[in-house]
Amino acid sequence: MQPLSLLAPLGQTKIYLYAKHVDMRKSFDGLHALVQSEFRRDVRLGDLFLFLNRRLDRIKLMYWDRDGLMIVYKRLERGTFQRPQCPPDADHVAMDATDLAILLSGIELASVKRRRRYAFAPATQASQEPSRC
Repeated sequence: MQPLSLLAPLGQTKIYLYAKHVDMRKSFDGLHALVQSEFRRDVRLGDLFLFLNRRLDRIKLMYWDRDGLMIVYKRLERGTFQRPQCPPDADHVAMDATDLAILLSGIELASVKRRRRYAFAPATQASQEPSRC
């Protein structure tokens, strides 16, 4: 399996990274409770939720897969993930599939520069989305 082949069908999936450290002993119920209380979202809507540990060497991805929750857990043998910069009062960061691929690939976020692209954002949808950090 290709390392990022699991991410191929993401397309327009909303991806949220929890801005605080998470105890990786949390499993389905603990992470689901975080999604409900901190993200204030229903996990069954198809969004992808990411959680990093304190040392930034482990990540859990959780999403609803048609008939149940699925968790993907990655532990780095060497190195760390880089958490995107975010205001101290934010509880999560909205990402897209490209941001997630960069995070999982270990690319230094400071060296990445995005070129301007057109992004359609209807007024009703833009007001509901959290600001990206």
